[in-house]
Amino acid sequence: MKLNIYKEDSRGTSDFNWLKSKFSFSFGNYWDEKRTGFGALRVLNDDWIAPGSGFPEHAHNDMEIFTIPLSGYLRHQDNTGKESIITKGDIQIMSTGTGVTHSEFNNSITEPVELLQIWITPNVKKLTPRHEDRFFPHNEEKNVLHTIITPDGKNDTLKIHQDAYVHLGKYEEGKEITYTLHKETHGLYIFVIEGMVTINSTILEKRDSAEITHTKEVSMTIHKDTFVLIIEVPLD
Repeated sequence: MKLNIYKEDSRGTSDFNWLKSKFSFSFGNYWDEKRTGFGALRVLNDDWIAPGSGFPEHAHNDMEIFTIPLSGYLRHQDNTGKESIITKGDIQIMSTGTGVTHSEFNNSITEPVELLQIWITPNVKKLTPRHEDRFFPHNEEKNVLHTIITPDGKNDTLKIHQDAYVHLGKYEEGKEITYTLHKETHGLYIFVIEGMVTINSTILEKRDSAEITHTKEVSMTIHKDTFVLIIEVPLD
């Protein structure tokens, strides 16, 4: 097994007062030639959006984009006529395909929004754009790894146009997680939203990440109450 660890303080940053971001991969004005993605995983951003602020209309194409709100209320509008407000417990996925113009704003004038936004390159281009929100109440159940995104959208998951799998789990101290990859040609990206885990005696704390390749199975130990994001993607 090959294991690469990236600590929270190695991530790129930006601060526009109304928007504070941290980047796991090169994005915007942050560029690191060694951090341009992990297989089909292209972007993992932490965003903090001030009350009443947000991203004005901007365009995307040929990308699978999903958003995980951590606190607050995010309002989405796009040129397909979709409009929605998502909050903690919701997951939003958008296939931008042939092109989508959208905006994202904090729907509150008093409370900030915190979110994770992840981009995965699709395995099919020029798709008809689509947008879907889903509330996952079971994600609050502890000590279970909940699958939220899959290639086929089965078992109450959101569908992604890629051979990728996305999971969220909240675990108590002392628990173990063993994850078996679907294919040996895939890699596993682990992002600690909160808490602490160890993989092969290597510690990952809040907002640390691990890129794991050349293995079929990965085990980790939880060392305090932890919220973890696990993404399996093709490497080529």
